[in-house]
Amino acid sequence: MGTGVERRVTRWGAAVGVLAMGGALVAGGAIATAGTAPEKPSATGRPAGTGESRASAAMTLPAPTGRYQVGTAALHLIDRQRRDPWGGGTPGHRYRELMVSVRYPAGATAGRYPRAAQMTPREAAAFDRMNSFSEQVPPGKVAWQATRTAAHTGAPVAARRPGQRLPVVLYSPGAGDPRGFGSTLCDELASRGYVVVTLDHTYEAPAVEFPGGRVARSVMPAEITKAQKAGRMTELLRKVSAVRVADTRFVLDELGRRGDASPLPRGLRGVPDMGAVGMFGQSAGGFTAAQTMHDDRRIRAAANLDGVMGYTQRDDDPSNPSTVGRDGVDRPLLLMGMDGDTHHTVASWGAVWEHSKGRHGAWLRDLTLRGSRHATYTDAETLIPQVARRVGLPPAEVAKMIGSVRPARAVAAQRAYVSAFFDRWLRGREDGGLLDRPSAHYPEVRFVP
Repeated sequence: MGTGVERRVTRWGAAVGVLAMGGALVAGGAIATAGTAPEKPSATGRPAGTGESRASAAMTLPAPTGRYQVGTAALHLIDRQRRDPWGGGTPGHRYRELMVSVRYPAGATAGRYPRAAQMTPREAAAFDRMNSFSEQVPPGKVAWQATRTAAHTGAPVAARRPGQRLPVVLYSPGAGDPRGFGSTLCDELASRGYVVVTLDHTYEAPAVEFPGGRVARSVMPAEITKAQKAGRMTELLRKVSAVRVADTRFVLDELGRRGDASPLPRGLRGVPDMGAVGMFGQSAGGFTAAQTMHDDRRIRAAANLDGVMGYTQRDDDPSNPSTVGRDGVDRPLLLMGMDGDTHHTVASWGAVWEHSKGRHGAWLRDLTLRGSRHATYTDAETLIPQVARRVGLPPAEVAKMIGSVRPARAVAAQRAYVSAFFDRWLRGREDGGLLDRPSAHYPEVRFVP
């Protein structure tokens, strides 16, 4: 996160430890152990480190603004064609396993169903120890597990016209972030009629909980330490990206299965329109979205929220480009950067921009949210001010994490532009020129020529 020198540091997910990667892979101050194991509970029966203090009250996320309520279902997916690339797992769990959440427009009775947690208690315990806010918020001060999303678990799908299918948007989080840390935007899109599929990248996220309580914890601290000692950080960044893209393509395969072969709950089968699929993500998730679109024709449009698209530790370093950087794109790509990040300052963005020129089907837009920081494009924008009030953080420390833009304005702008982008390219809907020129409704958004 940051401006100046800080801005030029690669952002891949949750930034703590010896690599000052703004929101990225970590080596210090993180989870000391790796692999799959149950989380040890505290004396109160709750996982340790989840904020058993005066800050234990639940924090809130903004309610979505679409016409629908939101339902959700969790899926446990196993790719039996792929051994886990991180060597994780225990006997009987050697194949690549993912946890996925599907959000969708729900019917009027959704309120009768429980609201889904942003993270499970075990996932929250790991996030409490491994996140990008550890300098300002020590572990044990925040009850991350108490936050509820707007999505209701198991709620019936909203009524549709016979045969109507809904466009699909996938979400990939920043490296070191759980899939639930983008709930504000994901719930918003579902409330506007999208099927939104969020995925955790197992052994990269702080922790992923599978059915039955089994927990896969991050191996990234150990991987980074090994890569640094061997001088192979570029290779590690390539592997992280390749695993993420493979995860995403496998999820697309699973969503395309029909009938009893589908992993979706019965009420959701036949609802996703796999001919109208988009993807977005923050940080490494934004890179994942762009790279997956480059590699897989099923992705029709992608939005990258402040994610570097090259295998480098510095934003201004053009070395080690990705294939999406070398080739550009031939479909719509939205870039939304923190203040100071544009295709003129981030080398990998500039490469994609230059190599997309003249390609049939290419459409690029570069937007900057004034006063924003890297974490602005996550739920941190809403949660950190609440954390600050509870633990007594001064405004200067809050600004280091989420910038100076007012949270309500930052959320409104992201909702407007990301929704307009997918509405235009997946639904063919007009947006009144919102994506074409500056808007008086959103003065915080700068169009970068």
